[in-house]
Amino acid sequence: FQVFPWSNNSGETVARLICDVYNPDGTPFAGCPRMTLKRAIEHADSHGFVMNVGPEPEFFLFQTRNGIATTETHDAGGYFDLTPVDLGEDVRRQIVLALEAMGFHVEAAHHEVATGQHEIDFRYDDALTTADKISTFRLVVKHIAMQNGLHATFMPKPLFGINGSGMHTHQSLFSGEKNVFYDPKKPWELSKTCLHYIGGLLTHAKGFCAITNPLINSYKRLVPGYEAPTNIAWSEKNRSPLIRVPAARKLATRVELRMPDPSCNPYLALATTLRAGLDGVERKMDPGPPVNKNIYTMSHRERRHHKINELPGNLNEAVDCLEKDALMKATLGEHICEYFLKAKRDEWFDYIKQVSPWEVDRYLTLY
Repeated sequence: FQVFPWSNNSGETVARLICDVYNPDGTPFAGCPRMTLKRAIEHADSHGFVMNVGPEPEFFLFQTRNGIATTETHDAGGYFDLTPVDLGEDVRRQIVLALEAMGFHVEAAHHEVATGQHEIDFRYDDALTTADKISTFRLVVKHIAMQNGLHATFMPKPLFGINGSGMHTHQSLFSGEKNVFYDPKKPWELSKTCLHYIGGLLTHAKGFCAITNPLINSYKRLVPGYEAPTNIAWSEKNRSPLIRVPAARKLATRVELRMPDPSCNPYLALATTLRAGLDGVERKMDPGPPVNKNIYTMSHRERRHHKINELPGNLNEAVDCLEKDALMKATLGEHICEYFLKAKRDEWFDYIKQVSPWEVDRYLTLY
């Protein structure tokens, strides 16, 4: 429970309440995503681990017309631009102040690469607290944008030809005060636990992709050329693979999973990625050596030599991969898995029946 630092139109104080969902008989509801994450956390705890997560959520600010959202961006700024080019700076400041009033430790707030695109990062915390904060963050961003006559969207790729919005998640495992990913005596100063965790993420990446990237539109972002990953590999130097290990080490040692986008359910996304990483630790999965060359410049033969696979190319492929991954299905539980798969199949079949403007422009006069 937390009071928002604003009032509604009637001047009344408003608050948000995050809770677990139970059945009338007091048993946990099988469809509660927060409970799903709690189960994954309990599994980590059985190994003596606490998962810490630091997210980097991105979003767009669009103009509205007569209260209706448009796709006209609010500014013409670019990466780290400031006013007067970055017209969103004041809105970001308002968002940051509201978040800090609610107990967030905001570490960075800046304009992103695309026009109208912004990023606000807050300090890492345990997985459940972080998932709660992501849910709260999206509410705060949308509300303050609306107060300024704007529309904030976490849609991954609202515009063609520019970068989409991701939500990179920085993950680490702690045992007490010790970051178990750090080992100064090992190559890259990464412990065996860290490498096995990376191995688990790489092994199950196709399986949890539908969870971390749950929209048809998510896969318009996951294409080469826009700083979004398409290749299942890891690196400690470049950003083209799925996983990057940032330069900071010691207590700050972590892995950056670059595929999630801000439309995902944070509870399910963190539950599946945590269980994937732990599976790697339990089964001692080898991630192979880091790929420190830009994968986008590699030939098909080079990628095959390095055993680099690709993420699913669309939502339908991702759903197929989820359906084949027994661990990811078990992590979600039968209830969530069944309803999620059906909802996403229905979404896909509704999409492929549509006739897009691109098809009309391409084929109408040609055939």
